[in-house]
Amino acid sequence: MSGGGSAIEIAAEQVIACSAERIFEVIVDLRGQDRWLSRSSSYRGTAEISANPATLGTTYREPGPLGVRNGTVTELEHPAAVTFHQPMMFRFGLGTADVLMRYALVPEGGSTRVRRTVRVTLPPALRLLRPVVVRAFRSESARTLRALKAYADQLG
Repeated sequence: MSGGGSAIEIAAEQVIACSAERIFEVIVDLRGQDRWLSRSSSYRGTAEISANPATLGTTYREPGPLGVRNGTVTELEHPAAVTFHQPMMFRFGLGTADVLMRYALVPEGGSTRVRRTVRVTLPPALRLLRPVVVRAFRSESARTLRALKAYADQLG
């Protein structure tokens, strides 16, 4: 990872009463995210999606209040894992955070354990904000998995 600093890793898990196959389809349907993931102070939606459902190499943009994430799907192992590399260019010339987000799906009986891991390397100008960044990513990961669970549980 680039950025010149040590990486921050934030992991969250949720057990969802739905097949890994169906959850995977929901995750890679980038244009359908608004059906299950509401906007927040950190997440304003996904735009400029090059392929839907996402395939290896699919690109997209996620504009936000602090900057823009330009993402690429870098791993696609149907239905077990998907990884998004989404460097975030901060406003006001504060640099770029390297962000790698991975979903791993493990079947457990009739349910699926979904693990969302986010790895962030901050630019030097933002190192002092590390605790704020960790809190924001932890909160957003938990919110995203709760929303995914609420939606996918209904799909069964």
